[in-house]
Amino acid sequence: MTAEAMEAGPRTGPDADGDRPLRIALLTYKGNPFCGGQGVYVRHLSRELARLGHSVEVIGAQPYPVLDEGLEGLSLTELPSLDLYRSPDPFRTPKRDEYRDWVDALEVATMWTGGFPEPATFSLRARRHLRARRGEFDIVHDNQTLGYGLLGDLGAPLVSTIHHPITVDRRLELDAAPDWRRRMSVRRWYAFTRMQKRVARRLPSVLTVSGTSRQEIVDHLGVRADRISVVHIGADTDLFSPDPSVPEVPGRIVTTSSADVPLKGLIYLVEALAKVRAENPAAHLVVVGRRAEDGPVAQAIERYGLEGAIEFVKGITDEELVDLVRSAQVACVPSLYEGFSLPAAEAMATGTPLLATTGGAIPEVAGPDGETCLAVRPADPGALAAGLNRLLGDPELRARLGAAGRERVLAKFTWARAAQGTAELYRAAIARTAGPQSGRRPAATPTYSGSPS
Repeated sequence: MTAEAMEAGPRTGPDADGDRPLRIALLTYKGNPFCGGQGVYVRHLSRELARLGHSVEVIGAQPYPVLDEGLEGLSLTELPSLDLYRSPDPFRTPKRDEYRDWVDALEVATMWTGGFPEPATFSLRARRHLRARRGEFDIVHDNQTLGYGLLGDLGAPLVSTIHHPITVDRRLELDAAPDWRRRMSVRRWYAFTRMQKRVARRLPSVLTVSGTSRQEIVDHLGVRADRISVVHIGADTDLFSPDPSVPEVPGRIVTTSSADVPLKGLIYLVEALAKVRAENPAAHLVVVGRRAEDGPVAQAIERYGLEGAIEFVKGITDEELVDLVRSAQVACVPSLYEGFSLPAAEAMATGTPLLATTGGAIPEVAGPDGETCLAVRPADPGALAAGLNRLLGDPELRARLGAAGRERVLAKFTWARAAQGTAELYRAAIARTAGPQSGRRPAATPTYSGSPS
């Protein structure tokens, strides 16, 4: 039995959460599990729901989700877009014979005007697909598409995950924009958030991943608090686990970030590294993510002379990622805001000591400062540098925080727990839709009752 299965408790039948197995349609307009949290969410949640005995059909667009193989009841249905942002030709104009219908035309027209069309156009394709298959699913679970196409009758009750309001990303990118041209471009790109706000307010059942995100959804999107439930996600604790045979690399700091996303706070970690190397020349940073050839982070690397001290890696396997985190003396999450922070949970699960900011929901995951992590204010290079120096210079502190972090993740943040809580929410949504005709009393909606510590 896996560590996650043991942690979640015994499963005694084909559906161990207490009722008949459900037929689940899990929608995701982006499914890449190696870039961004949405693909990771779909991959691991679908696996654990299938392990509970449910039938899970993931319906996704490019980049298509990668699902765990060999599990009965788990399948992928490809619902293709025009894939306008694919590598190596992003923002491409399709050829005439690629257009299939008016939704394709809408997708291209939105891109031409500087907008991001995929949430809207995927939702329209998903509605058409689901209506054609009416009666095949007990529940439809949308992974933050929040498009107009999901309003109305889909043939089954709808549950929607909102990891955090994308309006937060929009605000931070506007704050970081250097001039009016960039601000105009950001506003056009994030125009889809107006749609998501309108749709979110009309959703009957919203699932989110932290208490902080729950409050942000109320404040930013105007969703009623009694419609929002919190189910924490977590780390794959079988994969992300300690391994003493992996040698620790002196001075190694690892982070997961993209250089061109202000929300991730990478520029502050770059500035902190420059300060740390004045005392510890061996200190170096490995960034799991894409390197921007220009912009504030690239300029800071050049300004501080850190070209040889910072490495960006992309496209590595799960096993390579885990060994990279294991080899680090410090894992760092410098984000200005996170709706949950999978990188924090995954680093803690390996037993690697964590330095993290207090942005958004990170404290809910990382736990108390000095007990399971070191915590610092967001956007503070000096505080990050002090935390890095403290951890790099104190092997006993690293060992203590690493062990405590692993125990915290095992107790609170696993995908097995996430699947169980999500299945309970499905049943509550089905019961509310059936109402008095079902002959059953509607189940209570799961609510967040945890503590940040």
